[in-house]
Amino acid sequence: MAKKLIDSLSTLTTEDRNPESMNLDTLGSLQLATLINQQDKLVPLAIEKELPQIARAIDVITAAFQNNGRLLYIGAGTSGRLGILDASECPPTFGVNVNMVTGIISGGVEAVFRSIESAEDSAENGKQDLINHCLCKKDVVVGIAASGRTPYVIGALTYARSIGARSIALSCNARSEIARLADIAISPVVGPEVLTGSTRMKSGTAQKLVLNMLSTASMVKLGKCYQNLMIDVQTSNEKLSARAVRIVMQATGCRDDEAADALYHSGYDVKTAILMQLTGLPSADARAMLADNNGHLSATISRI
Repeated sequence: MAKKLIDSLSTLTTEDRNPESMNLDTLGSLQLATLINQQDKLVPLAIEKELPQIARAIDVITAAFQNNGRLLYIGAGTSGRLGILDASECPPTFGVNVNMVTGIISGGVEAVFRSIESAEDSAENGKQDLINHCLCKKDVVVGIAASGRTPYVIGALTYARSIGARSIALSCNARSEIARLADIAISPVVGPEVLTGSTRMKSGTAQKLVLNMLSTASMVKLGKCYQNLMIDVQTSNEKLSARAVRIVMQATGCRDDEAADALYHSGYDVKTAILMQLTGLPSADARAMLADNNGHLSATISRI
């Protein structure tokens, strides 16, 4: 088994030695920082090649949301933690239900804070974790694995496919095992890491950037922004409350006191407050008009 796994790893770009960092242990601090920075610059270029697949994934995720489906990220180690990070930021940023985007990591909650790397070796656990989250065919599963061969993620994607749920593979090796299992494969090949095999570096950066695109673009298509403003932001602390006032001001050109007053009368719903300020409509009418346009503020304004 060990020989088979060693042979398998030897085929992965993410496990190769980087010729640019062969003298890594002899470099000074500025040289180290410069080298890492130079290698990080390669990440967006690798992602650029995957934009058509990313766009397809955005459309699939948006359609699922419109059908009351969910987005589930699943991965192990760094990949799992990045999925949880992206999922956890959706409710405060876009005002969505906490269950709409979910991150699942092998080993459970404890693995977010402490390495439980052995948990990734079980394909059955990947399947069972999706069963525990009541995966259904309306949902979309994004399997995240830098290597593209993690058994936990393979088990999850295999199960998703078996019940008819749409699946997306995110890996950093070309023609990976999870890419062959998924409906859509996103494979930014960022090349060998500065520190050989440390895929929390360029691979992790690539995964984070792609997940940002998937969630943000899908939410934009759901009407969660106006122009480039976050209009479903939740006013759950002082900073976000101040941001909400600024958003209303930026969208309408009003004064801060007028923005605060509109927010108050809208029940601190930024989208409604903007429409009230722009049109003079009372809160109830503004909400009704937004509902008639599926929450899209631009479309609502264009029809008034």
